[in-house]
Amino acid sequence: MKYIGIIPARFASTRFPGKPLAVLCGKTIIQRVYEKASSVLDEVYVATDDDRIFSKVTEFGGKAIMTSPDHQSGTDRVFEAATKVVNGNCNDRDTIIINIQGDEPFIADTQIKSLCQCFDSETTDIATLGKPFTAENGIEAIENPNSPKIVTDVTGHALYFSRSTIPYNRNCSRTKWLDDINNYHTSYLKHIGIYAYRLPVLAEITRLPQSPLELTEKLEQLRWLQNGYKIRVALTDIETIGIDTPNDFAKAEAYIQSQQR
Repeated sequence: MKYIGIIPARFASTRFPGKPLAVLCGKTIIQRVYEKASSVLDEVYVATDDDRIFSKVTEFGGKAIMTSPDHQSGTDRVFEAATKVVNGNCNDRDTIIINIQGDEPFIADTQIKSLCQCFDSETTDIATLGKPFTAENGIEAIENPNSPKIVTDVTGHALYFSRSTIPYNRNCSRTKWLDDINNYHTSYLKHIGIYAYRLPVLAEITRLPQSPLELTEKLEQLRWLQNGYKIRVALTDIETIGIDTPNDFAKAEAYIQSQQR
């Protein structure tokens, strides 16, 4: 089995232009993500459409691949990069592509390893991560539409992803939902946006048209579910800190500084 990490990175961003090159306590965000992934995976590449990002990655000794500026999703960019890495041979089911978000500098090596372990089963085609919400997170966390939630079946595969709070607990008031987890043997799962795919499956899903559920919730993974693909959900208890805005960047900077004291 071969595991290849690909980190999609764009310079343009409505909420945080130039985010991959923002310097976070001495290193760019993209370098921090690259180094995390490289500590676990056989090969890692940054897939970008911007010369500035390409140059910065090669400057710190990383590998980068230029991709089209016209991709509608990170998955499409990842697939273009993957085809270049494997010289167009996308039929090998033992090649696993790990799509690591370029704004997740705190992704843990154990989280990447958990995804890789999902492919010990020949039946796994796609995998992602979920983290249980706890009472400490508060009701606001599970109601946050910017934090997608997952419901899984008894085998650990995703039934649905939603920006809404799922499941909806009819047994108590919403303020008690997180306290009531143990009573009904269920949990609220936060989706951690890192994916892994068998290479031929990645090739298939990039050819799918957008689905009605995807268009409704603006969640690309619903396209795969709606077309019959199964997504294995590995669990993690580690909270990642994604950087979407300058405010998130300030929080990440404060976090690193607190750890260095």
